[in-house]
Amino acid sequence: MKAMVLNQYGEQSAFESAEVAKPSAQPGQVIVRVAATSINTVDTMIRQMGKDLPLSPDLPAVLGMDFAGTIEAVGEGVTDFAPGDEVYGCAGGLADLQGALAEFMPADARLIAHKPKSLSMREAAALPLVGITAFEGLQRAGVKAGQNVLVHGGTGGVGHLAVQLAKHFGANVYSTATGAKAFSIIEGYDATPIDYMTESVADYVEAHTSGAGFDVVFDTVGGANMTNSFEAAALNGHVTTTVAMVELDLTTAHFKGLSVHVVFMLIPMLHNHHREAHGNILEQLAQIVDQGAVKPLLDEQGFSLSEVGQAYDRLTSGQAVGKVVVEV
Repeated sequence: MKAMVLNQYGEQSAFESAEVAKPSAQPGQVIVRVAATSINTVDTMIRQMGKDLPLSPDLPAVLGMDFAGTIEAVGEGVTDFAPGDEVYGCAGGLADLQGALAEFMPADARLIAHKPKSLSMREAAALPLVGITAFEGLQRAGVKAGQNVLVHGGTGGVGHLAVQLAKHFGANVYSTATGAKAFSIIEGYDATPIDYMTESVADYVEAHTSGAGFDVVFDTVGGANMTNSFEAAALNGHVTTTVAMVELDLTTAHFKGLSVHVVFMLIPMLHNHHREAHGNILEQLAQIVDQGAVKPLLDEQGFSLSEVGQAYDRLTSGQAVGKVVVEV
């Protein structure tokens, strides 16, 4: 089968077309004919940092975590899927798991679900990693109807889904962003945009919560912004973060009695730990999507498999609005 392969990591690394062995279904696996795959920040980090990241695969590497496609074959013990089923998931591209930048990929059946019927393959491929992350982050924070929820970065990959899911769960949702285009996207989700370039945390906390703070803050920005999240949170509130690799003073979190949730959604894949949880979330997400409550935001530029290097560059340029997708 055809695959786009990395033979080295680092700044000079390039994806090269190669013929590699087509995988066969092992017990508990399915073989997926890949229709599309989306690029995530972690994919670009693997390409750049290589073995400096403990999750990077050995070379030559076939990257690509997210996918949508059609089941070609099922392995022993797989009962929930059959050849011809349209599925989506996040199931490869790290450690010893082959990725989706190929015509076919093997996937643990516990990590996938039937594709949302209302989405194209291209749209469905944009959802798994960011959708699972957003869902898990809100779930762990116990989001419920009537709460005030702040999402930092509401037009980003995780952020735009966290905004929509929080609305679906009945919360009053606010999101930091800047620029007319970003504001329009957030308002389209029936959420309230906050311009982080012109409004201080104290100002928007006062304006939108009468100074009480937000019940849940979902921080997809991380780093120094975590201090803003602590400041914006209500007493005994919840802060969920997807970017917690930072040294931080927890004094504010202590005196507010905050609960901090770190979401690292790759754990099931890396450690074969409760993989069925991801399949369950993807099933629920597909239902929510087909109800019309959530829609993925896709970047306006599309790419073919042979253009995957350009797709990675598009994401790292910072110019993409929405998920960058490669059609296989």
